[in-house]
Amino acid sequence: MSPDLLEPLVWMDYRLAVLLTVTLPLVLLIWAFVSKAEAMQRLLVIYWRVASLLAISVYLGIAALPIFFVSGWIARILIPISLWFWVDLNEEIDDRPPSPLKWTLTSWRWATSVYCILGVLAQIPTLSCAGLRSQALLETASCRIWLDPPWGFKEIFHAGSGTQFLGFLGILGLTIYVLYLSYFVLIRLGKQGRSAMHH
Repeated sequence: MSPDLLEPLVWMDYRLAVLLTVTLPLVLLIWAFVSKAEAMQRLLVIYWRVASLLAISVYLGIAALPIFFVSGWIARILIPISLWFWVDLNEEIDDRPPSPLKWTLTSWRWATSVYCILGVLAQIPTLSCAGLRSQALLETASCRIWLDPPWGFKEIFHAGSGTQFLGFLGILGLTIYVLYLSYFVLIRLGKQGRSAMHH
């Protein structure tokens, strides 16, 4: 795809990401706490832990680190899993009487899952960017375009911060994330299975 066609799609993707993976789940989390909907709270807390990989990826992208393309792609695989994996949460949410909160949460789960799955498929070609050195990454238009939104984020929120420092924060965050995920998959998952509430 030509860079001229790709650029508006990349920006549309990031705007959808801000809406579906940041704004709506934040509103839902506050709403679930106010409504004392414990299962929904738990689901959304788990979601935020998993989705933090998207935020980490933004910082890796600011520093133009090639692993940015892999971490962002994996985040889109993990998010739908985190939303539907827990049998007890699914049952508790299904058993709740119909309400605006239940309808909104269910609609958001489906919309986010579809968005992430489509993103996983659409971004398969970008995984080749992860094999490039940073300089080659910047010189390859189809890869560099994906870095524009993280750079825009830096201009808004971290205008005075050094790019290398923000990249270091991304690497630190990624290291902690991988360690926690490994611990969960190798140790906790075997003990608690697909139950999120009781372990």
